[in-house]
Amino acid sequence: MTVKSRILMSVAAFALAGATPALAQTEIQWWHALTGANNDVVVRLSEEFNASQKDYKVVPAYKGSYPDTLNAGIAAFRANAAPHILQVFEVGTGTMMSARGAVKPVHEMMKEAGETFDPKSYLPAITGYYSTAKGDMLSMPFNSSSMVMWYNKDAFKKAGLNADAPPKTWPEVFDAAKKLKAAGFDKCGFSNAWATWANIEQLGAWHNVPLSTKVNGMEGFDAVLNFNQSPVFQKHWANLVDLQKEGVYSYSGRTNTGEGRFTSGECPIFLTSSAFFGNVRANAKFDWANAPMPYYPDAAGAPQNSIIGGASLWVMGGKSAAEYKGVAKFFSFLSDVDRQVKLHTESGYLPITKAAYEKVKASGFYKDKPFLETPLLQLNNKEPTENSRGLRYGGLVQIRDVWSEELEAALNGQKTAKAALDAAAERGNTMLRQFERTASR
Repeated sequence: MTVKSRILMSVAAFALAGATPALAQTEIQWWHALTGANNDVVVRLSEEFNASQKDYKVVPAYKGSYPDTLNAGIAAFRANAAPHILQVFEVGTGTMMSARGAVKPVHEMMKEAGETFDPKSYLPAITGYYSTAKGDMLSMPFNSSSMVMWYNKDAFKKAGLNADAPPKTWPEVFDAAKKLKAAGFDKCGFSNAWATWANIEQLGAWHNVPLSTKVNGMEGFDAVLNFNQSPVFQKHWANLVDLQKEGVYSYSGRTNTGEGRFTSGECPIFLTSSAFFGNVRANAKFDWANAPMPYYPDAAGAPQNSIIGGASLWVMGGKSAAEYKGVAKFFSFLSDVDRQVKLHTESGYLPITKAAYEKVKASGFYKDKPFLETPLLQLNNKEPTENSRGLRYGGLVQIRDVWSEELEAALNGQKTAKAALDAAAERGNTMLRQFERTASR
């Protein structure tokens, strides 16, 4: 063998040796919908996992809003180009379940990958939303939250209200809001973000009132919406309409774009996600706190328990066993007790395991930051019932828009509260039937 041949072989061997680790590393694509500080959390968790081992590399990619990310994931699956992990907000659960072959259930993947996985170690109020009626987890909870009532303590003092004893019931909220309006908060006594989450979904769970048959859709797509028949819903929507006319309640939109009305000081009482705390902490120039959602005291058994918001991580179908093993290890990494403790205390996301919650509680953390425990106390207020486990309707993203349209029609004086409520249920049922026909093809 010539010297030149030996040199060429040595160079080739060196190149091959250098390429081997890169070829052996399995890449895991993670599509998500988080921006700002929440995007930073996604990036940091991915980097920490990648640094913890050498076999897998999680690559996060922002794909737009929650609806945009959901649509992108489904379209990518149809084109055989789906990511391994897709972050989907809670109202997309029914849609994901109906996408045949598009999803690999988490409980199956974890078992097949040989990862330690005990569904009972997770908080049932969180995992119940993403599990079958038998308790099998379909997706992995990630950025979970719930709705709470944020309030401006300085405004309360100005209005002569007890800033350390926020209202507990809806009548108390209405009374406090009227006093706040009289004290100078004339644009908004109270408001909320996420119109249907507050005034339909959470309202039903918190008062143990069904939204539909079939355990709020958990037991089948052929659920029939019937929340319009509930006295609690009829009373609440009528109250909102009356108080909107008086300028005590002020509608803030379908999503969370109106949350700045609280941090600016315009709305001293504001119901929205517990995940809002980061923005409140950064932007509110007044003393603030939060409290559980209000309830109607004449509703039997109220308050019951709240339901979660936020999103979970779905595993897409059609991947190899080696890829699923990497995803499973990443989910085990995310579920680690100390990592959940850190994630909860630094970002405000709710811990998904019982052990993490208990560890934070035992440390005394909530004594100085009780606002981070409020959503957990709500979620665990009582054992979830068939009416308060959550909801699962195909096409719920679109149905929410219809519900919002009807609420807006009532608030604008175009319909009575009862007529709008009836139309919300009727139109929602029409859309459910349409979704079922499409899903069955």
